[in-house]
Amino acid sequence: MAAALMHESESEIVIQITVPKSGNFYECEENIQQALNEGGALATGRCLEEFDTDGAPLWIGNQKLTAKRTKVAKKYETPYGIAEVERYTYQSPEGGRVFVPMETNARIIGSSTPLFAKSVSYLYANNNAAVTKASLEQTTGRVVSRCYIQDISATVSEQVELRSRRLEYSRSEPEARDVAFVTVGIDGTCLLFCNEGYRQAMVGTLGFYDVAGERLHTNYVAAAPEHGKATFIKRMDEEIERTKRNYPEVRYVGISDGASDYLPWLKKHTTTQILDFWHVTEYLAEAAGAIHRSKPKRAEWLDQSCHLLKHQPGAAADLLGDLEEAETKGNLSKGLREKLMAALSYFGNNLDRMNYASYRRSKLPIGSGITEAACKTVVKGRLCGSGMKWSQSGSEVVLTLRALSLTESRWKEFWSHLAKNGPTTA
Repeated sequence: MAAALMHESESEIVIQITVPKSGNFYECEENIQQALNEGGALATGRCLEEFDTDGAPLWIGNQKLTAKRTKVAKKYETPYGIAEVERYTYQSPEGGRVFVPMETNARIIGSSTPLFAKSVSYLYANNNAAVTKASLEQTTGRVVSRCYIQDISATVSEQVELRSRRLEYSRSEPEARDVAFVTVGIDGTCLLFCNEGYRQAMVGTLGFYDVAGERLHTNYVAAAPEHGKATFIKRMDEEIERTKRNYPEVRYVGISDGASDYLPWLKKHTTTQILDFWHVTEYLAEAAGAIHRSKPKRAEWLDQSCHLLKHQPGAAADLLGDLEEAETKGNLSKGLREKLMAALSYFGNNLDRMNYASYRRSKLPIGSGITEAACKTVVKGRLCGSGMKWSQSGSEVVLTLRALSLTESRWKEFWSHLAKNGPTTA
């Protein structure tokens, strides 16, 4: 054994570690790592015992629980290795569920200490199970199975969802005095499922901006594919409700493309709705051939139209008039006419959300870039790797962990709250 307990008191543990020397420095480092891990596992086990009871009966509500006569040993996964600890287990006289006070008091998650659960689930949020397994082994010398990585990550994901209704996450966000408006955006992107082909996962963002239009912070929300999007909409509703409690005086702005599916939902939550400027320019580019046949004039018209749309009040209505006039031409090809009619429909349906000159004066963003980027960072970057296929539960675990870990400071705040209050039961 490289580690031995030398002294223990109420306030400290003293452990001696022995490190064999070697003529190969790499082997020296490996020996140091192994010795430190043995010492860490030993110290963890001794510390865990401090969170156990003395075996006296306990009351939970009006139910009396009694401990088994002898302690029961169990192995726990720690950042340093396996720590085997003997602890009291309790049960009511009628039988039923076993209660382990030490696990509750020490905030054990599954069979893992909280710090190791945090490390494993963070790695899994950013890498597949095989890469996570290899990373742990290469960096810390910890060898765990891929099944364990997936299981403990699922347990942490469940805690994130159970706790999301109770946490305000106020420490993760800007001061209310610094926020002038909050943008709300939603979008979807596809991932491959095992037996159902490609399905759409949903991502939402809440962007916090100051009076100068500088983005201060972004909150991410995500949900696995589902029919009706009920889980995702519920999460977004809760996130917006929580935000409005903390920022009751700011302006709420909804930014989206021309899809009408979620416009009523955005109108319910926001006072200003903006059509993504870049989607508009795509429609103008498609219709430009119906305005001018020559490529130089077409490019000039498109450049000027985009400039006016962004800077001149009423430009969207003027451009709609130009498109309507072009539609009267009788010499358009079938393809050009189809593109022109699509642009006409797009402008006609969304004209009230295209006051870009006014939005810019108010320093509001006119693009849904942070939400579209979230589709890549939250979903595509992790769930759409080569050969990846997902189940409903597996994708939900990763998206829940990923949305939390990518929202600045929330990951730390979540674990701080869990360390203080313990795991939540459904």
